[in-house]
Amino acid sequence: MESQVKGNSGSFIETGLGFVFLLILLFAMLTVLHPFFGVFAYAIIFSVALAKPFESLVRLLKGKRKLAAFIYAVLLLALVAGPFIYLVSVISNYIQQAEQWITDAKTNGVPPLPEGVGEWPLVGKKIAAFWLQMEADPKATIHLYEPQIRATLQHLLHSGAGIIGATLEFVVGIIISAILLTSRKSILPPIYATMARLAGEKNGPSIVDASGRAVKGVAIGVMGTAFIAALAAWIGFTIAGISFAVALAALTFFLVVIQIGPLLVVLPVVIWLASNGETGMAIFVGIYGLVVLMGIDNILKPILIAKSGKLPILVLFLGVVGGMIAWGFTGMFKGAIILAVFYTIINSWLKKEQTDPRAAT
Repeated sequence: MESQVKGNSGSFIETGLGFVFLLILLFAMLTVLHPFFGVFAYAIIFSVALAKPFESLVRLLKGKRKLAAFIYAVLLLALVAGPFIYLVSVISNYIQQAEQWITDAKTNGVPPLPEGVGEWPLVGKKIAAFWLQMEADPKATIHLYEPQIRATLQHLLHSGAGIIGATLEFVVGIIISAILLTSRKSILPPIYATMARLAGEKNGPSIVDASGRAVKGVAIGVMGTAFIAALAAWIGFTIAGISFAVALAALTFFLVVIQIGPLLVVLPVVIWLASNGETGMAIFVGIYGLVVLMGIDNILKPILIAKSGKLPILVLFLGVVGGMIAWGFTGMFKGAIILAVFYTIINSWLKKEQTDPRAAT
C-alpha cells in the first residue's frame, strides 16, 4: 500500500515536471517566433483570401504550382506593397522639403500668406496671426516654435518608419503565402486533424472553416474596399486637376485599410482648393468624397464582407473594429476570427441542443 502511494506520488511529480517543462518550452518558442507573428498573420490572410484565384491560376498554367506562385507573388507585391512604398517615399520627400523650408525661412523670411487662408473656419485667424509673426521676425518665431515643428516632423518620420515596417511584413508575408499556397494540399490535412483532436470530429473542421471564412471576409471586404476606394480617389483627384493625385490615392488606401476612412484626405483637399480660389473644384471634390468615397467605405465594404465571409455582418464588424482597437492593424483579422469561431461553436451547441431528443423531454 505504502509503495503504491509512493508510486502515485512519483508519477504525479513526473507529470508536474513534464507540464512545467512543456510550459517553459512553449514560452521559449513564443519568444523566438514573436517577431514573426505579423509576417505569419499576413501570410495566412493572403493565402486564405486568395486561395481560389490561385487555384484558378494553377489550372490556367496546367498544374504548374511553382510558376503560379511566382506570378501570384509578383502581382501581389505590385498591388499591395506598391502603395505603401510610394507613401513612404512621399512622406520622406515632404519631411526633407519641410526641413529645407525651415532653414530657408530663418535666413530669407517667409512669403506672404495665400489669400483666403485667414478666412478658413476655426483655424484661419490663428494661422494668419502666426504668419504675421513669422513675417515680422522669422528667426525668433521659428526658434520659439521649433521644438513643436521638430516634434511634428519626428512624428511623421516615425509614421513613415511604421509604414516601412508594415511594408516589410507585407512583402515577407506575401512570399510565405506563396509557399503555403504551393504546398496547400499537404498543409491543410494536419490542421483539420489537429482541430478534430482538440475540438472533436464534428466541431474541429467547422472551426477551421469558420476561421477561413472570417479571414476571407475581412481580407476581401477590407482590402478590396481599400483598392476600390484608392482607385476612385485617384480618378476624382485627377479630374480635379491635382498633380499629386497618386499620393492622395495611396493615402486613401492606407486610411481605408486602417478603418479611418477617406474623409481625412477629402477635407484638407477641399480646404486647399477653396483657399486657391478653385471653388467649383472644391465643391466637386467635397460631393465626390461624400457620395462616392464614403459610399464605397460605408456601403460596399459591408456587402463585400458579408458575401465573401458568409457570416453575419454584425459578427465580422464587431470583430474587425474591436480587434483593431485591441491589437492594431492585424487585430481586425484576429478579432474577426475569434468572434467567428465563437459564433460557430455557439451555433453548433444550439443545433445540438435542438436535435438532442433528451432536450425535448
